[in-house]
Amino acid sequence: MQEKTKSLLEGVFESTAACLLAMVQGNLLAVTVGHLVIAAQTGVVAGVLALLLSLVVRVKAYWVAPLLLSLCTALVDYFVHPGSFGSIATEAIVTGLIAGLLCLLVGLLLRLRRPKLSNPGA
Repeated sequence: MQEKTKSLLEGVFESTAACLLAMVQGNLLAVTVGHLVIAAQTGVVAGVLALLLSLVVRVKAYWVAPLLLSLCTALVDYFVHPGSFGSIATEAIVTGLIAGLLCLLVGLLLRLRRPKLSNPGA
């Protein structure tokens, strides 16, 4: 249960950060409370949806969680608010890609931080 809670929180924060960055097009000085509210809505819904899908898929490959989060974030972002650049879905696609990359990077960094098990038979 603790692992699922951790996974949910990571997904929510990664999706929220991705949405916020895409909405302000990288200009963090332009962030407003409205941006934070929309990004949080997107992050919570996408994080919960990605967690539920991960319970159904049950594939343990390292790329599955980033892919699910990326797809869920793009889908939720598309429906939560209109895009502010490009075509109607461009911002949602960019947001999904950023969320997936953040999830992949965080996962790889956490994997690197894990203590390596020594080989007792060597």
